[in-house]
This record gives sequence, C-alpha cells and structure tokens, in this order.
Amino acid sequence: MKVNELRALSSEELESKVLEMEEEQLRRRCNQVISQLPNVRLLRQGRRDIAQVKTIINEKKREQKEATA
Repeated sequence: MKVNELRALSSEELESKVLEMEEEQLRRRCNQVISQLPNVRLLRQGRRDIAQVKTIINEKKREQKEATA
C-alpha cells in the first residue's frame, strides 16, 4: 500500500495490518530456511513495510496526544 492510503486508515486497521504483515514475514522466513523463497529481497521489503506502518501508528498516537494536551 502507498503511504497516503495507510494514513487514511484508522489506528485499529493499521494494528491489524501490522499483525497480518508480521505473519506473512514469518512465513517468508520459514520458506527461506527450507529454501522455498524464490526472492530473498521480499524479506527486506517486508521489514521495511512493517516499519512504515508502525511509524504511521506512532505518528497518529503522537497527534492524538498533542490534541488532548
């Protein structure tokens, strides 16, 4: 997903997206161990995607905290 699409999602949707992405990342790592992952680049891209979503979650939390303060 693109960053703008992710920012449009709610915090709950982003949290579920992170869980889904982490499960997919686990499957990729397992496939790499048994040599069934055709493209190792997917591991790095998966880590970056998860970090990107977590960053957006933290930005939203920070915005909410600043709005209440």
